[in-house]
Amino acid sequence: MAAPARMRMSRTALLPVLVLFVCAVPLAAAAWWGVFVLLIPVLAAAWVLRVGVDVGEDALTVRSVVRARRVRWTELAGIRVGDRGALFLVTTAGTELRLPVLRARDLPWLASLSGGHIDVPAPPRS
Repeated sequence: MAAPARMRMSRTALLPVLVLFVCAVPLAAAAWWGVFVLLIPVLAAAWVLRVGVDVGEDALTVRSVVRARRVRWTELAGIRVGDRGALFLVTTAGTELRLPVLRARDLPWLASLSGGHIDVPAPPRS
């Protein structure tokens, strides 16, 4: 694996954020406190652009809007599939960390990017 793989939300998710911004401008112009309404689309855009998972040679980095947490491959105990297909990293310390923007359908892709650190069992044959 030469460079870290970055898994982010699709940039087309910025289109509704742009519509939200355009709709918030008249409210922001109506009163002094309306300027704070513009923070909502700005925070939504930051969420779309920042939140995701980076897969590197030695670790996974899970990014939220305000922070990032790095989990080394040696600290990874496994991956749990939660409700509605959400993925959670399970560490050797027993903590769980949600993988944003990834679902159970992305597990084979994540396993291929991990360089053998994550194993995906084959589906049962009938």
